[in-house]
This record gives sequence, structure tokens and C-alpha cells, in this order.
Amino acid sequence: MKQAAIAILMLLSTQNKPQAGDEMCGLTNNTFVHGERLTFKVFYSVIGIYVDAGTGHVRVEKERYNNKGVYHIVAEGFSNPTYDWIFKVRDKYESYIDTASLRPYKFVRNVEEGNYRKFENLSFNHEVRTATSDKGVIPVPPCIHDVISAVYNARNINFDKYRPEERIPFSMIIDDEVYNLSIRYMGREVIRTRYGKFRAIRLKLMLIKGNIFEGGEKMDVWVSDDPNHIPLRVESPISVGSVKADMMGYHNLKYPLSSRISANYE
Repeated sequence: MKQAAIAILMLLSTQNKPQAGDEMCGLTNNTFVHGERLTFKVFYSVIGIYVDAGTGHVRVEKERYNNKGVYHIVAEGFSNPTYDWIFKVRDKYESYIDTASLRPYKFVRNVEEGNYRKFENLSFNHEVRTATSDKGVIPVPPCIHDVISAVYNARNINFDKYRPEERIPFSMIIDDEVYNLSIRYMGREVIRTRYGKFRAIRLKLMLIKGNIFEGGEKMDVWVSDDPNHIPLRVESPISVGSVKADMMGYHNLKYPLSSRISANYE
């Protein structure tokens, strides 16, 4: 029921914590540009039949923040109004990340998921290694990400450097807590989604336990095996049933979507 871009980024549990490395520090943006738009459809299943449960949108704008050039990335998710009476979702995540270093300067999360409400507003000071929220000042490691900046940094990983089953560590802050996390690279394969047939890179993610997702390495993510590295599909069990999100539309990608083999869905 969660919008796809956010589902991708609820990256990873505290179990088997690796030591955070520098694999997601100092990356250069080679994958996305100002004006990129992605649209996702979210499908929910209890007995193996998927129904249209919601929609997600992610957009990238180039702006100024505290006199610095940033990418302002906004990810929003909405449950299908037909199912709002069962479980209403209205989520909005925003991150302001430096155009050169891809480090986050500000992160805002405003979510409504059933009876759960959460507002989070973080600002980062990388010189003194702190993040400040409404609750106070939190010490953070030299290379720290929020949920959105983690995803957009991960899109710039050179997966050719890794062997299947290798983990790529990083640090992320959410709910005023720092987690040492990782992405597991699973290799390359062909996948059929609602939008077509693609050559894809498969990643295995460990979820942070929350009100929807259980903790553990249970989420699969496929990104396009082309220079864009856009998310194509996300699959995961949730507290009741399972969820699947497919990319269903895009605008202003930096490169052609050359990973797409056909538009036929089977």
C-alpha cells in the first residue's frame, strides 16, 4: 500500500549490521536530471490476486537551498480512494541534496498511514556531523543519508564492481536514529512488469521494521539495466499479504530507456 519510490528506500534493517563504508560517499550524479518524473502503480494481494491499491509519483527539481545548488526530490504516495476506508495512505517525502556531492541538506517526511501519523523535519550540518530535528541534535557519521538521498545515491552505484550476493553498506537516519545498512547486489536478469519486459539489476533489501513492513531481508527491487537505473518493480511481504509496485510512466530521463525489450506484459 506504500508508494513505490518510498518502498524502495525503506532500505534495510538493523539485523546483521555491517560496518558502514564509503561506497555511497562522494558519488557523482550520472543518472538523473532536473525535470525527471516517475510514476508507479502499487498492487496489493492477500490471496495471490493483486488489486490496484495506489499510486506513487517522484519528481526532481533543481533549486537553490541556503545559496547552494540542490536537487529537490519529492516522493508522494496515495492509496486508491476505493480502499481508503480500509487503509488510507497519504505520504509525502522531500529531500534537498547537493548537486555536486549528493549529500542531503534537508529532509521532510509527512505521512498518514491508517491511524498512524508522522511528521519529521531534519536539517544536516556536515561540517560538524549533526542532524537537527524538532527533538534535538543527533550526532551522525561523516557520510549520512536520509531515505530519499539514499535511493538517489544508490542509483549512481557502479554495479559492475560487485559480484552477486555482495553487500554495499551505507548509513541512514530516520526517526532520529542512525542505522548502518546495506544493499545486496543479486545480479542481472530479465523481468516482466506491467509496463513491459526489461533487462534489470536485482537488489535485495532488508527492511526497517515498521507499522507496515516486517524487519528482515524480504524486499526485492529491480532497477533498469541501463544508465538511468530507475526502479522498475518492488515486491515485498507486509504485515498482512504482500505488495508489488511497478513503474508505469516516466518523463525526462537523462538517457533512453534502453533496457526495455518489449512493451508486452504477460
